[in-house]
Amino acid sequence: MTTNRRRLSRAAVASAAAALCLAGASQAQAAPLGSATLYTGADRTGTAVPLDLAKTGVCQNLTTPVRSFSVASNQSVDVFFNKDCTTGAPGKPGDLYYRTGTLGQGNFPYEAVSYRINPAG
Repeated sequence: MTTNRRRLSRAAVASAAAALCLAGASQAQAAPLGSATLYTGADRTGTAVPLDLAKTGVCQNLTTPVRSFSVASNQSVDVFFNKDCTTGAPGKPGDLYYRTGTLGQGNFPYEAVSYRINPAG
């Protein structure tokens, strides 16, 4: 009986370890959760522009400039003040851009005209 219990115990440990490995792998490739919205007015006013969080790493140009945001997601958004996700103040070269973080709301220092969603993680 002792041998059978040891085999069952080892099998249970191996099964639990495999389940933990699978759970870790699925979290590493987390799907987008939550929402991210840009607004044409300051303080989350004006027209709301909901973002598709599945479009990660792709620069998106906005049809209308935005002034504020609200994000509650497992992803942050990089916001740019020039088209094509070019860094810098409007019309000027530089390294300026705005990262929203994953939980927050606020106003941008300039009108934003493009953005890129960062992968979850």
